[in-house]
Amino acid sequence: MAITNLSLHPILGNLINAIALIFSTFLGVRLVVSLAEYAMRLYWLNRREIETVDRALNALLPAIRTAAWGLGIIFVLDNLGFNISAVVAGLGIGGVAIALASQGVLQDLFSYFSILFDRPFEIGDFIVVGDMAGSVDYVGIKTTRIKSITGEQVVVPNTNLTASRIHNYKRMERRRILFKIGVIYETPQEKLQQIPALIREIIESIENTLFDRAHFSSFGDFSLDFEIVYHVLSSDYAMYMDIQQRINYELKSAFEARDIEFAYPTQVTYFEGMNNPKNSPSREPLRQILNP
Repeated sequence: MAITNLSLHPILGNLINAIALIFSTFLGVRLVVSLAEYAMRLYWLNRREIETVDRALNALLPAIRTAAWGLGIIFVLDNLGFNISAVVAGLGIGGVAIALASQGVLQDLFSYFSILFDRPFEIGDFIVVGDMAGSVDYVGIKTTRIKSITGEQVVVPNTNLTASRIHNYKRMERRRILFKIGVIYETPQEKLQQIPALIREIIESIENTLFDRAHFSSFGDFSLDFEIVYHVLSSDYAMYMDIQQRINYELKSAFEARDIEFAYPTQVTYFEGMNNPKNSPSREPLRQILNP
């Protein structure tokens, strides 16, 4: 403001104006980048996603800085009297050529930003994608690395992940379990009616479980089938297996105490004329036929 009141040589005045323009542009670009970083930090912190802040900023800030400084340089050159039309046109053509040449990379990059903002999974989550299951080890700009349940690391392009159905078991609040048991057809009616209540009592006596239902569901080929549904109040797979194992133990013990037999594949053969002494074979040949 003080310099504007002075009578300076035109060359010196133009030099001072150019320096002021460059300096103000420099400060403006710095301000834009700082505001963008501050806004992103507020966005993630308000959503209580503190663990993702550094990873998001490391991915986005370089792109924001590049765009801001590029626009700032074009602004300075334009205000200094340079003809930037040819430069902008050249950058546009070059950008199209680069985009076509790196189409796959750009797709993975945009998929990375989609994963970053939409957050279908986080590092450490156990996910299932197609026929692959494992824990997420690393999310990169181009690929995501998953440690499979068999131990090896699987590198998956981000585009494949965003285009697939992802089952995220880490975010499962509780696990719904359905299993079936079968008892033999010779089980008396009274004991059949006791089985649902018996199963309910066993499941409700175990911590971190929520009983849903137990029904005599169908007549099987060789068994009377019961269908049981309950919930494990955790996403921990090991806890589910421990609970299911305990249920199996207690079911077997309770059935043995009440003389209820579990069914297993059997086949019964009936022979015509068994009650006719003239037509029926002797007992010994019959035993040899059934048990050769």
